[in-house]
Amino acid sequence: MKRVHLLVAGFAMLALAGCKGNESASATTAAEPAVVTVGPENVTVAVLTDLRSGPAVSGALEAERAATVRAEVSGPVVRTLAEAGQRVKRGALLARLDDTAVRDAYLSARSAVRSAEAALELAKRNAGRSERLASAGAVAERDLEASRYQATNAEGALADARARLALAQEQLQNTEVRAPLDGIVSERQADAGDVVQPGDALFTVVDPTSLRLAANVPVDAIGSLEVGTPVEFTVSGFDRRFSGRIQRINPVLDPATRQVRIYVSVPNREQTLVSGLFAEGRVATDIKRAVAVPVGAIDTRGTRPTVHQVKAGKVVASAVQVGVRDEVTDMVEVQSGVAEGDTLLLGSAQGVTPGTPVRVLQEGAGR
Repeated sequence: MKRVHLLVAGFAMLALAGCKGNESASATTAAEPAVVTVGPENVTVAVLTDLRSGPAVSGALEAERAATVRAEVSGPVVRTLAEAGQRVKRGALLARLDDTAVRDAYLSARSAVRSAEAALELAKRNAGRSERLASAGAVAERDLEASRYQATNAEGALADARARLALAQEQLQNTEVRAPLDGIVSERQADAGDVVQPGDALFTVVDPTSLRLAANVPVDAIGSLEVGTPVEFTVSGFDRRFSGRIQRINPVLDPATRQVRIYVSVPNREQTLVSGLFAEGRVATDIKRAVAVPVGAIDTRGTRPTVHQVKAGKVVASAVQVGVRDEVTDMVEVQSGVAEGDTLLLGSAQGVTPGTPVRVLQEGAGR
């Protein structure tokens, strides 16, 4: 009977010990934090890259060579032969204006020249005859001077008639509106039937192979500006950077904005860019190769800048020292605390507590 009691007591102790063991394991499991899944949009990698520093610039692209073709004579537009977006060669016919009145003036001027030529020929003959008669003493000196005066007047009348003919011929030629340069018609301001006056805009022709960036630079950066200095910029809608060089610097400061205007020559032989686009960039005064991360990877909420790295599958907070910042790429140099190839967290993922296990999803992977 005593043996049975001892066995029962033993089983009870074993059962109690088993219960305590299960409770301990459950407590350990509950203490371990859950794995946090991080998407690729919240992860970046430290890279070795070229960082460019310099004053920021912004402005619009404009054609370096552009011409507004204006009417030189008045009259109705008979026909237009070019449209916006059409490529033209220098001298190409863009439009014709009615030449009825101008042609009549030209024909009249040409007739006047012929009459003046005949009058001069007659005056010269009369003057020559007077010279011969005067030599024989058969003509008074007064008559000789009169014949000479008539010849001189006839020469002046012919010169005046020829000048009017040249003007009429030029006016007749101006009824044919031609392109002043190789390029593209960016705008047509006149239609057939419009009555135009001298000075009215008819077409705008631009050379798309060469643009310039008219940009503003803060006045405190004027000391770093020099003609020929490279400028790098981005344009909305393009996933690449473009470059040019400072061509001119406006010597007058804009008192309202406290900025200086610069003009950057931008080669565009591939005609990728077009006039009117807004550009943002930087005067590339210095280039440094360094380990860098996106500015968004730096947590500046504490007393020292920190980053949240993923090491051995867990989040690790590391203090860092930052250096040069590239305003165009929005990358910043990390001088200590991060090595090339390190994985860092961005955005909302920076709120994950250090020590938490994380799983980084690859691009395109399911969640």
